[in-house]
Amino acid sequence: MVSSRVRLTGLTAGLLIAVAACGSAPGTEATSTSSAAASGGAAAVDARTATSAADFGGVDKLYEAAKAEGKLHVIALPPDWANYGAILAAFKAKYPGIEIEEETPDASSADEINAVKTRKGQDRAPDVLDIGQSFAYSGAAEGLFAPYKVATWDKIPAAQKEADGLWVNDYGGYVSIACDAKKIAACPQTFADLLKPEYKGKVAMNGNPTKAGSAFAGVYAAALANGGSFDDIQPGIDFFKKLKDAGNFNPVETTPATIEKGETQISIDWDYNNAAYAPIMAAKGLDWKTVIPTDGKYISLYAQAINKDAPHPAAARLWQEFLYSTEGQNLYLKGFARPVLLPAMIADGSVDQAASAALPPVDGEPAFPTADQVTKANEVVASGWGAAVAG
Repeated sequence: MVSSRVRLTGLTAGLLIAVAACGSAPGTEATSTSSAAASGGAAAVDARTATSAADFGGVDKLYEAAKAEGKLHVIALPPDWANYGAILAAFKAKYPGIEIEEETPDASSADEINAVKTRKGQDRAPDVLDIGQSFAYSGAAEGLFAPYKVATWDKIPAAQKEADGLWVNDYGGYVSIACDAKKIAACPQTFADLLKPEYKGKVAMNGNPTKAGSAFAGVYAAALANGGSFDDIQPGIDFFKKLKDAGNFNPVETTPATIEKGETQISIDWDYNNAAYAPIMAAKGLDWKTVIPTDGKYISLYAQAINKDAPHPAAARLWQEFLYSTEGQNLYLKGFARPVLLPAMIADGSVDQAASAALPPVDGEPAFPTADQVTKANEVVASGWGAAVAG
């Protein structure tokens, strides 16, 4: 399980625009109405405006409508990120007759948003989005998403969803630091450790924080470790500048390949990515160790959203129902990701106990920044990262 999924290097905006310029072939434009009658239902349902499975008459009828559409177009879902390979396979097995078109798995959240905008009206527009929190806020503000409430809506904490269902957090994790213990004599345990001279040229991260949610979180965590707060991310940028000036920052973006080659021996990334590297890298002779730094504990969740102009709107809604079901949430958990319904599943006994026990340990209760705090932090990083670190 682990992909770089930097959410920016795998796909450039130019490529997205080029694909969009090709347009849809005649006759491929999706219709907005799914016919329940064609599948044995009583009447046609406008899937684009459906806000819950109840609008279709339940999940079974939603499946009929999705099967009539026949496709689901997804983007930025690497098979080895948060267990998406298993999740996609399970969806296909549960709902035969729906072809999943997978595109550019290493695309960034920014690329996903760009695809929604540039491919509007095309059959190859993404039906659903899996995006970092700041992109969920901005996309909702731009009116790009459709409101939808899954069957488990009431179990999802209010802070983890937009009130009308424009976006809903689904899984996430803590920022972590990992290293190859066979190449590094003493793996760093904190952000402060990363400044030690023995880590010269070795400290990498998963992406660029101006576009990648994982790297943005790394900067936020560094801020918390250096006197910053949810209201002040600048100390995080200052930390990485100091790391660069010390010669410790490695601009190579972490991928499984760069770890295997020894190009990124220390990596700042989500704990579910780093934890999942361990068994993969062990088979290649590496000893990949992961810790959640005690001086900068930062957790964030990725959000799901439905494209307002999804070419396959019923399939998009069925995908959401699957992800927020007990089956879907436990599949995230098996990929070391912390599903949004984890507390509820622990309470009702439906959690996968072995997968839950395998999560990297962390003390204390998670705290989350507000939408306004994330938006402000994103602006600060967008304006300051280039000159301080990338320049």
